[in-house]
Amino acid sequence: MAREIINVQVGQAGNQVGESFWRMLLAEHGLDEQGFYRGNDPQQLARIGVFFSEVDNVGGATKYVPRSVQVDLESGVCDHIRSGKIGALFRPDTYITGETGAGNNWAKGYYTEGKNSAELIDSILDVIRKQTEATDALQGFQLIHSLGGGTGAGLGSLLLSKFREEFPDRMLSTFSIIPSPKVSETVVEPYNALLSVHQLVENTDLTMMIDNEALYDITVRTLKAKNPSFDDLNVLVSQVMCGVSTSLRFPGQLNGDLRKLALNLVPFPRLHFIMPSYAPFFDPKAKAFIRMTVPDLVHAVFERGNYLVACDPRFGRYLTAATIFRGRVSSNEAERTINDYQRKNSSHFVEWIPDNVSVTLCSVPPVGQTQSATCLANSTAVQELFKRTLSQFTAMFKRRAYLHWYTGEGMDQMEFSEAESNTHDLIAEYQQYQEASLGEEEFEDEEYAEQSYAEGGVEEGVEEEGVAEEE
Repeated sequence: MAREIINVQVGQAGNQVGESFWRMLLAEHGLDEQGFYRGNDPQQLARIGVFFSEVDNVGGATKYVPRSVQVDLESGVCDHIRSGKIGALFRPDTYITGETGAGNNWAKGYYTEGKNSAELIDSILDVIRKQTEATDALQGFQLIHSLGGGTGAGLGSLLLSKFREEFPDRMLSTFSIIPSPKVSETVVEPYNALLSVHQLVENTDLTMMIDNEALYDITVRTLKAKNPSFDDLNVLVSQVMCGVSTSLRFPGQLNGDLRKLALNLVPFPRLHFIMPSYAPFFDPKAKAFIRMTVPDLVHAVFERGNYLVACDPRFGRYLTAATIFRGRVSSNEAERTINDYQRKNSSHFVEWIPDNVSVTLCSVPPVGQTQSATCLANSTAVQELFKRTLSQFTAMFKRRAYLHWYTGEGMDQMEFSEAESNTHDLIAEYQQYQEASLGEEEFEDEEYAEQSYAEGGVEEGVEEEGVAEEE
């Protein structure tokens, strides 16, 4: 039985990345641009139901239709997809667009066009309900959006809270494109990003952080593209997205799914912001000279240059990580290599979570490659991203700059203060666990035992203290 995932792409960035993702899925499952099967490997169809639903046509050919919803507050990008090569792939009623656009304003996406405009949000939820009713065992939702604009950030945040209300027991994962440290597209990016993070902390199970600057670096330095376009960058994101869902879509030796990933990756509910990386990245001209063994792949995915987000994992510690290998990889070799890497770099991993790197294997390699690896790392270094955005946010918020655009859309100034303090708390939590060690935990256990002894009477306290000492 396929455990289905419903894809929701919101805003310009979300729809452009989504289009690239669907192109890659078509190639991996042997489908043409109309959704008809043209492949010759039975594994391609074994679990195609994860992202596609089957429609039997009159001619007898089965058409595979993406389980996806395309949302934007202006029709430009959706019209481009609709009139493009894969436009006929999607069901016509899954394109949902507004008229006015959000104008890079989070409040306009969340309140004016979202909460206060029941018509749009209801039509989105109706299409989602139809999609969920047609599933056998819905695994969850995957949302693609950017945090710097108005639609992806504002309307995307609202949709997440609606999904959480309506489907509380389903997984919610997002691929969130965050503002880059040097390249800024709009002045109010820090406002939009932190207001979104405020919502993501509460409403998602996994958030994959991606930024354009890291993608530019990979395409220019490693892939040797002179003037990379957004299409080039989106291909990198698609490779990671396909890597994450690969063990759901194909049979493998060690299977993983969204729920298993989240269980292994998220030790504390608020700390679910993940840094994705991928290997191999290489110059297409040098393809014939690239040798990729399992140790090479492991070293590559933990290298700073292969992360899709601009922060250095050496400045933090890994709480957990998940590695997903594709191609002919022996489970023994993969696990041994991971253990060796952890032992040699033990200072980069917290010692109070033993065996904190999980391994998933899938025998089907990506199109045009023999082996690949995807890594999802939950590292305390991710606080660097929040600190960077928070400092820009605070500088503007102190002077109340641009605030009238947000309050004019019916937003309360208190929400800015709450988002700011929530991000401060999040950074403090990451820092706390980065500095925590085994010794401190034992000390806390003793403290806890003493407290129980004082509060709950002698016998209870003695039992507690015994347990603490055994630990």
